Amino acid sequence: MKILVTGAAGFIGMGTALRLLARGDEVVGLDNLNDYYEVSLKESRLQRLLPLPGFRFVRLDVADRAGVERLFAGERFDRVIHLAAQAGVRYSLQNPHAYVDSNLVGFVNVLEGCRHNQVQHLVYASSSSVYGGNTRMPFSEHDSVDHPVSLYAATKKANELMAHTYSHLYGLPTTGLRFFTVYGPWGRPDMALFLFTRAILEGRPIDVFNHGKMQRDFTYVDDIVEGVIRVMDRTAIADAAYLPDEADPATSNVPYRVFNIGNHQPVPLLDFIAAIENALGRTAEKRLLPMQDGDVPATYADTALLDDWVGFAPATPIQEGVSRFVAWYRDYYRV
Repeated sequence: MKILVTGAAGFIGMGTALRLLARGDEVVGLDNLNDYYEVSLKESRLQRLLPLPGFRFVRLDVADRAGVERLFAGERFDRVIHLAAQAGVRYSLQNPHAYVDSNLVGFVNVLEGCRHNQVQHLVYASSSSVYGGNTRMPFSEHDSVDHPVSLYAATKKANELMAHTYSHLYGLPTTGLRFFTVYGPWGRPDMALFLFTRAILEGRPIDVFNHGKMQRDFTYVDDIVEGVIRVMDRTAIADAAYLPDEADPATSNVPYRVFNIGNHQPVPLLDFIAAIENALGRTAEKRLLPMQDGDVPATYADTALLDDWVGFAPATPIQEGVSRFVAWYRDYYRV
């Protein structure tokens, strides 16, 4: 198949493109290489893809309506994996317009490209952040997600609503994946694992929010990639058992699906830090701080629907995943 992977210079995008190329698909990778974090890391990821047969790179912002229209019309993709987005809960408090441009305008541009060019299936990145103020654990796709606590979360909820609209109006099969705290080699420098590892190696204290009373369903990047590709290969279909008067948020009577993709094993933040310390052979100096605005104390994915749909659920242990990241970090930065 010919597949568009947006956000191809991101670490989930790079991993997804590598897997698709390895199995013989043709991949067009799109990215705008913005400077939200160090561009050199994005360029290094891209250098892993550029020499591979079947890969082509297009530097383009998904918010560029005319550019996206030309790309879709010229390429005629079979399927689309949309991972490009302005990420980060905390940054959304400082620069909300970046989230509107990328996550809302960009998403409708991708939807329009799929609609007008006979794309067979759109798989897109949602986020565990859509669960917002929910306190019932584990988070289930059957639960309401109408109380976001950050603009980032609101844009991801909006993506799910927009996708459903296109599935309803135009019969476009769409599947949203709610990622739960993705980590691993080539990961994002703005996320906890990267920040903690860098600070500990440089002898600086680490910021531990909510005084360490946090839990996250950390999900290893290879598990995320496996889930993305399995879901892409099984096109969303209307649920014959859907009852409109009950309006289950997890499904629909149109070709629309949404799934959690998490490790189903929430890890206390202090245990996560201990795994990093163990992998580094160093002890962190911890600066205990209050909860940040827009953050939540815990995430925990119910992955039963994903397992039922594609026969897969993430399961990489945190100690193994952290050790792989630390090994990559030491090699990449020659530490």
